Amino acid sequence: MGIHQFFMSMNDLERIIRCPGRFKFEEHNVAAHSWKVSQYAMFFATIEENNGATINWKSLYEKTINHDFAEIFIGDIKTPVKHASPELKQMLSHVEEKMMEKFILDEIPTEFQPIFFDRMKEGKDETIEGKLLELADKLDQVYESFAELKRGNTDPEFIHMYEIALTKILHLPLEKSIHYFREVMLKDIMEEDSSIDVKAITLKILAQ
Repeated sequence: MGIHQFFMSMNDLERIIRCPGRFKFEEHNVAAHSWKVSQYAMFFATIEENNGATINWKSLYEKTINHDFAEIFIGDIKTPVKHASPELKQMLSHVEEKMMEKFILDEIPTEFQPIFFDRMKEGKDETIEGKLLELADKLDQVYESFAELKRGNTDPEFIHMYEIALTKILHLPLEKSIHYFREVMLKDIMEEDSSIDVKAITLKILAQ
């Protein structure tokens, strides 16, 4: 038992490919995803803070960096599968939680275990930091699927991923962040040349 095993597990996150089993022009791994999510969250937390919100930056970074660590146990499960039913999503979360708990007990030195139990718990909660994590996580899904659609990947899975992520973002209770995303970033996305008509897909979702 020792922190050495925790550090070695970082290599596993680099080998877990997101959206497995589908043709992609660009492959993305879970380690890179977690870093990107932390960058997105940092930006939108800045927007919220500049508009009067109080941000617990330590909590935000811990939530974003660690939010997919449990995927070393079960891999990346595609979003449409995860959300096929509330029951399935709950079951998967339970499995991840129990395996994470066992990992901490087996591999993390006893004096650090309480910290890790708190640090590795589900980060998407009702705090502003949890909502920013949700926004950032879905934003990376938007960008990953957009990159495929832009290059002409006709797999309907990526249209579905884009639609799910965009719809979720637009309904998050982060008024200032969502306003910026909608009025600035989405306009930039729609103005990009794309082999598949992302603008039409986006406008359809905005009209709903």
